[in-house]
Amino acid sequence: MREFAPLLILPAAAMVAGPAHAIEYLTTEQAQKAIFPEADRFVATPLLLSEPQREAISDQAGVKQRWERQDVWRAEKNGQLIGWFIVDNVVGKHEFITYAAGLLPEGKVKGVEVMVFKETHGDQIREASWRKTLEGKTLADPFKLDQDVPNISGATLSCRNVMLGVKRLLVIQKLFLATP
Repeated sequence: MREFAPLLILPAAAMVAGPAHAIEYLTTEQAQKAIFPEADRFVATPLLLSEPQREAISDQAGVKQRWERQDVWRAEKNGQLIGWFIVDNVVGKHEFITYAAGLLPEGKVKGVEVMVFKETHGDQIREASWRKTLEGKTLADPFKLDQDVPNISGATLSCRNVMLGVKRLLVIQKLFLATP
């Protein structure tokens, strides 16, 4: 009589790759209205960035521009530009955080919204009190975690990476979206 080794049976959840936690908080349209409630139109104006352009962004922002395509919309009211709405992704600890930033024509942050959060920790960056610390920032301002932008215990990487992502978006606006 042959003996068989016992089979190792894993629960299905143990075999699934990817994040164990992913929440979509806002769609693009919801985030647009949250940041620019006064806008009556959003015009898609995606940027296709060359390697030299991405290097210029990285040099000025101090953080890498990962993507060739940056999703951008002109926020308009009565046909006039009132700001730029940009959807971006940064790495939290292991997974991407999708967020949106609204930038005013003069190069100032109007608001930030977290759209999709996939990490198991660090979603405290969704709190309005933390996101509000980024409002009004310009490239002339410091972007220092735990100094002018508070760190949240347990969300350090999320805080740092969203903060630096917003700075990178301000550089993109300065280089490619600035109005004369």
